[in-house]
Amino acid sequence: MHILVADDHNLVRDGLRPFLYELDQNAVILDAANFDDAFAAANAADVLDLVLLDLRMPGMNGLQGVVRMRQAHPTVPVVILSGHVERAEVMAAVRAGVAGYISKTISGAALIDALKQVLNGETYLPTGLFSKNNPIESLPPASPLASLSIREREILGHLIEGETNKEIARQLDLQEITIKIHLRNVYRKIGAVNRAQAVRIALSSGWPIPMSL
Repeated sequence: MHILVADDHNLVRDGLRPFLYELDQNAVILDAANFDDAFAAANAADVLDLVLLDLRMPGMNGLQGVVRMRQAHPTVPVVILSGHVERAEVMAAVRAGVAGYISKTISGAALIDALKQVLNGETYLPTGLFSKNNPIESLPPASPLASLSIREREILGHLIEGETNKEIARQLDLQEITIKIHLRNVYRKIGAVNRAQAVRIALSSGWPIPMSL
């Protein structure tokens, strides 16, 4: 596995290495201290499986760095590392195509779990970012989410929170196979091919997400 880590603090880059080696003990880890060097390293790499970008390092220009990286390497998951988790930034990052948004205050074990989720094709967002109890009925009429049933919206809300099918089933007191069937219907109705795309479509289509951090 080839992983690019870009952060302007040496301590952060060095501190991430042991956890990345837990993902793959033979991982090849490239590092950079600014976006320009990260972009050059990504373009020079023969193989690239994962990119971790510090949101506020030099050269990022907000999410412009994410957009450039995604355009150049559309099949490589890009994960944001940030010392701050703010609703507007997370939503904007998802719309820009990130596969994950990870707080630098996260524990090592949680970091590994988050990256495994991303490498499995899912989207990781900070735990507790979205409220389960907020009303989700008032969607714009043109929204692709408008055709979802109440149960389907409820399950999609749990999906956005990063829960697995098993966790959703336990929360809703349903069978896991029932969750899978509902999710297949959700994907079909909103035009998603997987969990990650379903999350992106939901957040870019007016999903109401009041949040208390």
